[in-house]
Amino acid sequence: MVFSPVPCSCPPDHLHVVAAVVWGPGRRCLIARRARGAEHGGKWEFPGGKVEPGESPLQALVRELREELGLSGVLRAEPLIQIPHSDSRRGVWLDVWEVHRYVGRAYGREGQPLKWVVPERLDGYTFPAANLPILAALRLPRELLITPEPGRDWEGFLARLNAALRRGVRLVQFRAHGLRMGEYLSLGRRVVEACRRAGAACLLNAPPKCVAELDAQGVHLTRHALRQCCRRPLPRRLWVSAAVHDLQELHRAQRIGADFALVSPVQGTPSHPGQPALGWSGFGELACAAALPVFALGGVTPRDIPRVRALGGHGVAALRALWAGD
Repeated sequence: MVFSPVPCSCPPDHLHVVAAVVWGPGRRCLIARRARGAEHGGKWEFPGGKVEPGESPLQALVRELREELGLSGVLRAEPLIQIPHSDSRRGVWLDVWEVHRYVGRAYGREGQPLKWVVPERLDGYTFPAANLPILAALRLPRELLITPEPGRDWEGFLARLNAALRRGVRLVQFRAHGLRMGEYLSLGRRVVEACRRAGAACLLNAPPKCVAELDAQGVHLTRHALRQCCRRPLPRRLWVSAAVHDLQELHRAQRIGADFALVSPVQGTPSHPGQPALGWSGFGELACAAALPVFALGGVTPRDIPRVRALGGHGVAALRALWAGD
């Protein structure tokens, strides 16, 4: 049996709830529909339930999967995301695990309808609001490439981008603060098209109105843009990420409905000399306080992904490390 440690602990004043993303053949995960008369009746959810006194989260997970799905054992599981949220009565800590190997064949022991769905199709189902970060975490890759300034050699820039996409990059933030808006849009069309051909998502580090013009997959909100934003600027089918440097900005990103956050700077970088770094402990504090997936940014590489995940984060965002293929 293989189980990964839980990165963050449930606060003592929160109700501890576990949920399972059970994986089946063809990269499909299992969802169940709640009974019509229950809270959130008719909506879809991931199987799970309350952690009983004296139980560990993993013990609760095994018990719930046995009671709800008839699975007699769990052989391999790892934490996906932990989500603090509040219902009408109290704080709730949603402890979400990915279950990769298990014993038995899942069926609805309580008569609940079940479906196996690929993550890209989950947005076609209605979930409780607390489950939305789970949907984001399932669709997000572990690496996010932030493009460097393109300068005037656009062909060279696009060649490097295509090389990164060939290496497997599937999430790109197109950042080019040195370009005028007309130039940004002109090059942006080619960046978005290159990402589309590779099956990657492209987010624009630009005003949200540019997303529709370029048919991009989302927007990244800088610290200034986040401060000016009072609500989510794009529909749910498109990505919204936000730059976060402290707890106040993290809460604001969550209030406006961002899908994920880039927490920085974890370590010092040549591009921001003299800027105080959070350090790994500071990153871990923000990751455990987050109710959405967070990427570590600033002096990190793909080799840091295990450490990021052990601290409660989702993955890494990087410029040089992913552009150069570290």
